[in-house]
Amino acid sequence: MTVESLFPRLESLLPTVQKPIQYVGGELNSVSKDWDSVSVRWALMYPDAYEVGLPNQGVQILYEVLNEREHTLAERTYAVWPDMEAVMREHKIPQFTLDSHRPVRAFDVFGMSLSTELGYTNMLNAIDLAGIPLYAVDRTDEDPIVLVGGHSAFNPEPIADFIDAAVLGDGEEIVLAVSEVIREWKEEGEPGGRDEVLLRLAKSGGVYIPKFFTVDYLEDGRIKRVAPNKPGVPWRTAKHTVMDLDAWPYPKKPLVPLAETVHERYSVEIFRGCTRGCRFCQAGMITRPVRERSITTIGDMVENGLKQSGFEEVGLLSLSSADHSEIAEVAKGLGDRYEGSNVSLSLPSTRVDAFNITLANEFSRNGRRSGLTFAPEGGSDRMRKVINKMVSEEDLIRTVAAAYSHGWRQVKLYFMCGLPTETDEDVLAIADLAKRVIATGREVTGRNDIRCTVSIGGFVPKPHTPFQWASQLGVEETDARLAKLNSAIRSDKKYAKAIGFRYHDGKPGIIEGLLSRGDRRVGRIIERVWRDGGRFDGWSEHFSYERWIAAADTALADEPVDLAWYTTREREYAEVLPWDHLDSGLDREWLWEDWQDALEEDGAIEVEDCRWTPCFDCGVCPQMGTEIQIGPTGKKLLPLSVV
Repeated sequence: MTVESLFPRLESLLPTVQKPIQYVGGELNSVSKDWDSVSVRWALMYPDAYEVGLPNQGVQILYEVLNEREHTLAERTYAVWPDMEAVMREHKIPQFTLDSHRPVRAFDVFGMSLSTELGYTNMLNAIDLAGIPLYAVDRTDEDPIVLVGGHSAFNPEPIADFIDAAVLGDGEEIVLAVSEVIREWKEEGEPGGRDEVLLRLAKSGGVYIPKFFTVDYLEDGRIKRVAPNKPGVPWRTAKHTVMDLDAWPYPKKPLVPLAETVHERYSVEIFRGCTRGCRFCQAGMITRPVRERSITTIGDMVENGLKQSGFEEVGLLSLSSADHSEIAEVAKGLGDRYEGSNVSLSLPSTRVDAFNITLANEFSRNGRRSGLTFAPEGGSDRMRKVINKMVSEEDLIRTVAAAYSHGWRQVKLYFMCGLPTETDEDVLAIADLAKRVIATGREVTGRNDIRCTVSIGGFVPKPHTPFQWASQLGVEETDARLAKLNSAIRSDKKYAKAIGFRYHDGKPGIIEGLLSRGDRRVGRIIERVWRDGGRFDGWSEHFSYERWIAAADTALADEPVDLAWYTTREREYAEVLPWDHLDSGLDREWLWEDWQDALEEDGAIEVEDCRWTPCFDCGVCPQMGTEIQIGPTGKKLLPLSVV
């Protein structure tokens, strides 16, 4: 039966809230399909504000993939700001989609992309605003399946009580497989109700259903085991890997926002995965193996995406874009094609040792120079060996010297604080490095208007990485170290004004650490924070450390564990980790050995990139039936005759 639009009830209320345009919908390339013409309906959400959620590549891709299929439709919804939430609660307007303003509860699947754990309170708020019971066990056949994906879904245990399902890895193929299971179940007359369709998804081995797993704990608070409680449910759930990116050239019709967003460009993912082996990097570990898009597909996507959207900037995305085996040919081909036009090209992710001036000049041919950002991550060479970031101080100095001498006046450097084995000296080395960068810039240019911005993030141990066993640095220690670094930068008058310094205190990082490595008991903390008004915790102006601490103290009062147990405690090999039953393809033994290599007393042992060396047996390729896919293909990207 057709579900009516909520817009007639909503329209007169929009002038009372800030930025009402973000709730209107109707963007260029948005889709509103006939409700009755399909059998499976998805509401897709990125649990943040419109300005952050709309450009999200993952949601845009799945939105298109689903809407291209005859039997499915997908609409979008985003987190509403507190003023809009108040209006909706007062007037009893539920969480709605932007495309047709239908209530989210009317859909078959409420799918959320979770790229950061600090979005969990927004997730709970959206479920509640939609009129869906907060706990999965309380839902009926009238409620949608709440399904999550994205990087944070690789440990969904802290939100296990609130979700029905989680999928790991690439979404393009699994959303269609999930749709097909639901469609068949519906055509059969929905036998066995909600539990039956969830059981079918679980038995496939590719969808994790938390309610079909029981967690037992030891007296000291550690997990004893995680086991299926239903016959036919596999003990482990595997991640999904799309092996032919050329067959999935999405987004073909990118959404063009009505209101200002954080990124206003057409983004092309030029390859997926990374095997550089940085030990802290969850994204690099869980997206293995490397799979490149061909140069011709990249060119076709750029041409089509610009035509369909009218954007004037193209971002070539990946975890380390300059590592594409044909990046020089891609840059020259696109540079030739769009020279003299309004189109600018950017390479948002560039490693120090992959950057070169030829590449940079290709990307600034039309007169627009994007800023240069490099991420040495560790301040000292010793620290960079510990994290397997194989970039030396000399590499960095050589790179910034080339940049400054070719007309750049500013670079940004990104580091982390609180890494395993880190000392005050390692952090203070960041100040010495920044000063050397400024001195080098002044020397090669003969100018004094050289700038360098140092940005510091707190290290958060993540699941499915070699550092998943590591302890996290406490708030006080983090803040003390950053204060010393600030003092070291500011005390030298010769460089103080030339170096910008940006950092967060240690508080958000500790909460992110709690959520990233938490188990099901952490769900009580999230719920308490949300009930106490927690929203938009990824935004510094909305985040309240005190609220999280109070919630943790109360929620864990009767447990043998506390906040420190989840964050600043180092784990042993034998401990069952909350995500051990979720298969990222990485061999647990290999991760442990890499962790031990990082701690080697005589100096950390570095591991090369397996793209260019023999295999290091991380486990992904044989376990997942995948392989590294890189060029060169030998193909050239020919310029168009007419731009």
